[in-house]
Amino acid sequence: MPSHSGLFTVIERAARKAAPRLRRDFNEVQQLQVSRKGPADFVSMADKRAEQTLVEELRKARPDWAILAEEGGETPGDPNKPRFIIDPLDGTTNFLHGLPHFAMSIAVEEPLASGKREVTTALVYQPLTDESFWAEKGKGAWLQDQRLRVSSRRDLSESLIATGIPFLGHGNFAEWSRIFGAIAPEVAGIRRFGSAALDLAWVAAGRFDGYWESSLQPWDVAAGMLLVKEAGGFVTDFRGGDRAMERSEFLAANDALHSRLHKLIAGALR
Repeated sequence: MPSHSGLFTVIERAARKAAPRLRRDFNEVQQLQVSRKGPADFVSMADKRAEQTLVEELRKARPDWAILAEEGGETPGDPNKPRFIIDPLDGTTNFLHGLPHFAMSIAVEEPLASGKREVTTALVYQPLTDESFWAEKGKGAWLQDQRLRVSSRRDLSESLIATGIPFLGHGNFAEWSRIFGAIAPEVAGIRRFGSAALDLAWVAAGRFDGYWESSLQPWDVAAGMLLVKEAGGFVTDFRGGDRAMERSEFLAANDALHSRLHKLIAGALR
């Protein structure tokens, strides 16, 4: 059984406390109260209740830490301390349509001496399957007590790639179409499942061989990015650089496939 920190115990306990209500709400999805947050971007009472539970539990354990949450925004804290980045329900549209593919995402971002910040602890938890994908910097990535490794495939023609497709009011469909047109003829398949957190967790687990998407928020990807890195993979922007968060461009894969996908995307965006 891999050892993990007391901080990870805090994070997992919070997720597991929020999970039962989320499962009950999913089973009663037709009765949920739904409000529109933006074009085709729905937020349910399930989102809000799960986030409230997570925030209460995390603040109880670390009261002076900031929290960046999808629904509640930024809760201030000591700027010299870490902060939590949480998405209580990544895959809300799936949830509201009764599709059993969604997850909670919790990451811890620590300040560095350079003034930058880095994610050092991550959890992507799928409450329906009870799959707990987690990572701590330098300790690897895990699914419960099973060590995760990114796919070892080297040939694009054998690879299954995940993506997110732009939709009403979100993303650049013309750009995505050019990238899709470059990648699709070279790979075994492309999937769009509707949860960036799980897409990245599945890259870490080797279920997907690669992933690309843009126009995402930190709470969508912070935990998943650490999972991929600790599983031996790479996560960059579309130019192969380290400005993925800044540019909101995310390309993840093992070393060989990342290089090939990066070149295809670069050619599509010229």
